[in-house]
Amino acid sequence: MSDIPTLGIIAGSGRLPAQLVESCLTTGRKCFVLALENAADMNAISHVPHAMVRIGAIGAALEHLRKADVKEIVLAGNVRRPSLLSLRPDLTGTRLLARLGTAFFSGDDALLKAVISFLEEEGFKVVGSDEILRGLMAPMGVLGNISPDARAEADIAHGIRVAKALGELDIGQAVIVENGYVLGVEAAEGTDALIERCGKLRREMKSGVLVKVRKPAQEERADLPAIGPQTVEKIHEAGFAGIAIEAGGGIILDKEKTIATADALGVFVVGVR
Repeated sequence: MSDIPTLGIIAGSGRLPAQLVESCLTTGRKCFVLALENAADMNAISHVPHAMVRIGAIGAALEHLRKADVKEIVLAGNVRRPSLLSLRPDLTGTRLLARLGTAFFSGDDALLKAVISFLEEEGFKVVGSDEILRGLMAPMGVLGNISPDARAEADIAHGIRVAKALGELDIGQAVIVENGYVLGVEAAEGTDALIERCGKLRREMKSGVLVKVRKPAQEERADLPAIGPQTVEKIHEAGFAGIAIEAGGGIILDKEKTIATADALGVFVVGVR
C-alpha cells in the first residue's frame, strides 16, 4: 500500500468518519483525521493519527494535512454551519471567506463545491466516500424482509418528485410523505430533527415514508444522502412505515446493521430511482 497516498479524513459528526477509518485500517492504507471541533466524535477516531481544529482555522487545518503528507481528502460527516460572528477565521480562513462570497450564505451544495474547489487549488485531490467504501451505495430494490405496500409506493413516488424540486433550490435532500400529504421537508435541521418534527404530525400508525435523494446538481464527492441504523430507529419511534433512498446515489451506513434493525422493528428500507 506504500504507493497509495495517505487519506485525509475531514471529520464532522455521524458514523461515516469512523467507517472510513475502519476501512483504512482493514486495507492497510495510512490515514489522518482532521477532526472538526464541536462536530467529530473523538472516541471513534482517536486511535489513528489525528488533530482537532475549529472550523475557522483554515491555515492550521492545511498545515496539519500537509505535515501528515496527505494528498487525497474525503469530506465525511455533518457539520452545522457556524455564524460569521462565531467563525473567527484566521488569515487563510479570511481568504477562503472572500473566495466563497455569497456561497457561504447559499445552500450546502453551493458551499461544498466552493470548498472543494479551494482544497483542490491548494494541491489536494478530493475524493468521494464511495470511492473508499465501495459497498456503501444503496442498491436498487427492497433491503431486508419488509416491502412497502401500494400506499407507501405512491408516497415514495410523490416524495421523489417533491425532494427533487427541493433539491433544485439547494435546500435539502429529504421529505416525509404520508398518504400523499407532505408532512415536512428537510432544511438546516437535518434528517433526525425532520423525523422528530413530522412524527407529531403523523395521522396513522405505521404510515408515511422518509424519502432521501440527491439534489439534481449534487456535488458527488460530499454530502450524499445517507441513512443508518439510527435513522431506522427514529423512523420506528416516530411511527412511520419506512425509508426510501436513492439507489446508486445514497449511502447506507453500517448496512448489515441497518437492515437487521429495520427487519427487527418492522420498518421497510428500499432503494429507488
